[in-house]
Formats: sequence, C-alpha cells, structure tokens
Amino acid sequence: MRILQIFLLTVGFYSLNAHDSQRIERAQTEHSLRNVSQDIGHIEREPIGHLNGQLRTMYIGYHQRELGTPNTYATAVGGSLNFISKDMQGVSFGAELAVSKDLNFATGERTQGKNNAELSSTDGRYSALSQVYLSYRYDAVKIQAGRILIDTPLADSDDITMIHNTFSGGVISYEQSGFSWMFGHLSKWQGTDAGLDTPWVKTAANGTNFGGVSYADGLEFNLWYYNITQLTNAFYIDSGYLYHLNQTTDLHFGAQYLNESQLSGSGVNADIYGVLGEAFIGDATLSFAYNYASKNGVGESSFSGFGGGTLYTSMDTMILNNITNNRSAAALVGGIGYALNAIHFTYAYGDFSGNADDTGVKAHIVEQDIIVDYSYKEFTCALTYSISQDRQSSVKTANDWERMELLFAYNF
Repeated sequence: MRILQIFLLTVGFYSLNAHDSQRIERAQTEHSLRNVSQDIGHIEREPIGHLNGQLRTMYIGYHQRELGTPNTYATAVGGSLNFISKDMQGVSFGAELAVSKDLNFATGERTQGKNNAELSSTDGRYSALSQVYLSYRYDAVKIQAGRILIDTPLADSDDITMIHNTFSGGVISYEQSGFSWMFGHLSKWQGTDAGLDTPWVKTAANGTNFGGVSYADGLEFNLWYYNITQLTNAFYIDSGYLYHLNQTTDLHFGAQYLNESQLSGSGVNADIYGVLGEAFIGDATLSFAYNYASKNGVGESSFSGFGGGTLYTSMDTMILNNITNNRSAAALVGGIGYALNAIHFTYAYGDFSGNADDTGVKAHIVEQDIIVDYSYKEFTCALTYSISQDRQSSVKTANDWERMELLFAYNF
C-alpha cells in the first residue's frame, strides 16, 4: 500500500461505478503508471495470527534495438511468506521471507550476457528475511522497529517485479481526524531497486531521517521531509481534490513539488513541479500528467528516492530523473483505461525531453506502456508490453527496445 499518497494518476485500469468506494479509494492512493503495475501484484496481508503470502511466477524479456546489444530475458519463480502475531497488550511481531529463483531453461545464458538479472540477481537466485519487526500500538500511536515495509513518497516498496523493497530502521506513526503522521529513521534497504546482488545496503552514509503528514478527506494533502545524510535534504508537497460531477463521472486534480538541496557536495539538487488531471467516466478512465525539472548545475542531477519515485509521470520503466543531469527536463504522460468485468486494460504514452546540457547534449525518450490484467478470487495474471524509443539519436541506442513482462500470482 502507498501511505495515503494523495492525488494520483490511476491511469485507469480499475474503473468502477461513481458511488463505489473502491474507485474513490483507488483515486486517492494511486500515484503513477508505475503504481498501477505495483498494485497488480499486491498482497492482502491477513491480520493477526496467520501465515499468508503469495506465490509468484514472472517473465521479463527485452528485445534490444541497439546494434551489438544482446536481447535479455529471464523467468523466475518465488514469492513471499508472512506472519503477524496476535496482539499482546499492544505488542506484536511480524516476519516475512522473500525468495526468487530463475528457471534456467527459460532464462538467457549468463555467459553470453543474455540473462536478465532484475528478477533474481546475476546469480539467478535471491532470498532474504525481508521483514522482522516488533510493533507496539497504543490508541492511535504505532511504533515499529526492525526490518519493515513502508510506503512514502521517497521511500516505498515498489512491488513491480519479484522482490519488493523493505527497510531496516524504526518508525512512529499517529492517525487522527483524517491526518496521518509518520517519523522515522531508515539505515538500510533491500529489494529490486536496492540491487539484488548485495542485499541490505545503506540508504545513505549515516542513514535517512524523515517525517511527514498526510490528510485525505475530500481535500488531499502530503507534506514530507527527508534528510538523506551526505546526499540531499528533500522537501516534498502535494495536494489534490476528487470532485463528484454526476452519477457516472468523477474528476480528480492534483499538483506536486519536490525540492532537493545537496549535502557534502553530492551534486543532488532539484526543483521539480507537477500537475495532473483525470476523469472517471463509467468504466473508462482518461488521465494526464506533467512534470518539469528546472536546470541544475554542472554534474548535478535529481534523486528519485528509494523505490519507484513520487513523480506523476513515472512510467513502467522511464522516470524523469533519468534525464535531469545538468539540464532542465519535462515529461508529459497521457493514459486511457477501461474495465470489462474482471479484465482491465491500460494504455499510456509518455514523452520525456531534456534541453541541452552544458555540453550541448539533449535528450528525448518516448515510452509506451500497455497493460492487461485479470483477477479471479486469489489469482491474478497480467501482461505488460512496453516500447522505448530514443527520438534524439539518429541511430539506435540503449534507450531503444521493446519489453514484455508476464506475471502470474496466487495469494494464500
């Protein structure tokens, strides 16, 4: 779950009746196309005293257009097993084991550079005790310490492949009258975005301190601060509003701002602005998102955070931060979605452009994503097909490829 992340780009693959609370909840918790992908494999964790988890099989393959670059692919099996104890005078504990193993017969040959390491590491296997924590709750206050799962704008689970992100640290949260407060310290993290070859790497030289508040009750609001030691101080704010137009139509609007100030000469500086708009019309969704990053200095770039990033225009693979080094950049994403009973269709088109940096080099990358998913009881399958094109270069580059992802998941 993404903790009350507010005005958000559903890009639509869950469109429901205007009076259905699930649609409203989704509009208030999705954030970008990347979060749509993340939600497909979401695990509904049982409350206290039960073992539960998810079995997952996944294939990801790239067809590279750059001359001399081999196509890569991998197929993995694995999943997660979770346990949350019963509450004993406010105290409980939880644990999670996450595993992924490549199927050699359906994975590219490693010695030829044809394996895709993003599912199970370059060795083709990965396992971690991804969560082990103690929790204490008193009224509206909750404290967690250990290896934990959190979802905030710049630190999130980003559960879009085999292994989601989790963090080592401690958090304290408080919920009251529509407000949710959270403060904490994160020392290490693991998961796909942290890199599967070396689990539990530092979030920063001396860890990351953060705090924030969210509000969701018609008006939506987020305000967060991160001290990522010796890297950057990050300030994030967003706000949005969901408007019920009539029996079949809802409108959703939002705006966001991210400021990053470098520490210890790290070169991480950024000012990024964003807006979005979306319409839920019957079983269809139309969406629009725009982000702009102002130019930073020589050798300076933005930091997307620990996870999938918080920008509205984040696609399945492409994010604006990839082209912000020493230049101003912008991203424009449009999407349509339609729900046909248990089948959901999504199409999104993203245009990412960067003005000339100090050496005169520009950037222009277009990504298109098509997602089809189907759910029945505890079973989910999804197909994602992505096309990336480097529109700036006259020859094919590392940004020219097609990507296919197939997911089968079963919750128990």
